[in-house]
Amino acid sequence: MTTTRTAHTTWEGNLVEGTGTVALDSSEIGQYPVSWPSRAEQPNGKTSPEELIAAAHSSCYSMALSNGLSQAGTPPTKLNTRAEVTFTPGEGITGIHLTVQADVPGVDEDAFRKAAEDAKANCPVSQALAGTTISLTASLAS
Repeated sequence: MTTTRTAHTTWEGNLVEGTGTVALDSSEIGQYPVSWPSRAEQPNGKTSPEELIAAAHSSCYSMALSNGLSQAGTPPTKLNTRAEVTFTPGEGITGIHLTVQADVPGVDEDAFRKAAEDAKANCPVSQALAGTTISLTASLAS
């Protein structure tokens, strides 16, 4: 089944002094303020395109890793994934770093690392962001 999700942003003013609101239309779960300072400086209670990309990437990666581990017969008990999207004004998004800590009963380190790398390469958000360097730190919970 093909799905389409939508969001929209209303922006007022110029880039540096203007402000906007991004609305998550498909889910209807909220509207969030956005501004240039929240993107290039400190968030101060506002979001940014990079934070929204980080949310999309961390959730997509977690789903892909969970699926890969489950298909291999070692479903995870818990995955905690963090995505850090680096933005440099004038250059754009310069990299994404994924960090996952996983509780996966019965998996050995090699199988886990293979599944983690496969999820990084093949989750749909990673594929959509293929023009960006994506790095990964993956570890099993002790």
